[in-house]
Amino acid sequence: MSTVAFIADFASERQWVAGRSWAYPDGGPTNRGDNKLDHLTEDPAYSRLGTFRARRRADGLWSTGLLTTEGSAEGFMVRTGDRLEATVRLPTRLGAWPAIWTWRDGGNEVDVFEYHPDNPDLLELTNHVRQGQSYVRDDAVRPGAVLELGVTFGRHSVVWTLNGEEAFADGRGVGPSWRAYLIVNLSVCAGRYHPAPEPDVTEMSYEVRSLVVTRPSEGCPRDGTAGEDRPERGPAEEAAPAEPS
Repeated sequence: MSTVAFIADFASERQWVAGRSWAYPDGGPTNRGDNKLDHLTEDPAYSRLGTFRARRRADGLWSTGLLTTEGSAEGFMVRTGDRLEATVRLPTRLGAWPAIWTWRDGGNEVDVFEYHPDNPDLLELTNHVRQGQSYVRDDAVRPGAVLELGVTFGRHSVVWTLNGEEAFADGRGVGPSWRAYLIVNLSVCAGRYHPAPEPDVTEMSYEVRSLVVTRPSEGCPRDGTAGEDRPERGPAEEAAPAEPS
């Protein structure tokens, strides 16, 4: 049994902070060291309607939309045993780098997904906390596709699903007392690992139509034997150092 712990309302300033994140140096607005052309903006048109946008700037960077629960009034964090489900529409333009991920205290990062249209059928699924990763190829994954994504943050295994089917279980998990804030954003590639946007492209976007987190009832863990994955109070376990998302 589980209960709904969080339903994303991207317009809510109590749930989400726009245009800054401590996953970026000094909280942003740029992160050139991570091969990003991002210049984060608080402008609600870039994120608050659930469509995450990027627009080319005169200085060569891109104004980009990012929302995080870190620093918000509610300060929601996912924790061990939670399941996140999201419906997304992938971008179509080269250089787009959409992601839903977690972050806290310089690490605690689990990537619900990352996507790059130059690899049109591939999703990147990564547990940076305990170093589990898979590149998942599927015919359902393509530029502009609408996907149902899910991830269960298990103590011993993080499990990802794609359109209701298991896509990857890392067999590593996040430990018993992990917790982290949510980040939803659209970055723009600078060209080191994936192509930068084509010169005539001035705007790109992707859509998050829904994002819901459910939490197991007491004594009903999502991975392992009864009671095994109940989050414990205390500091996060085995937080990884800051890494590119």
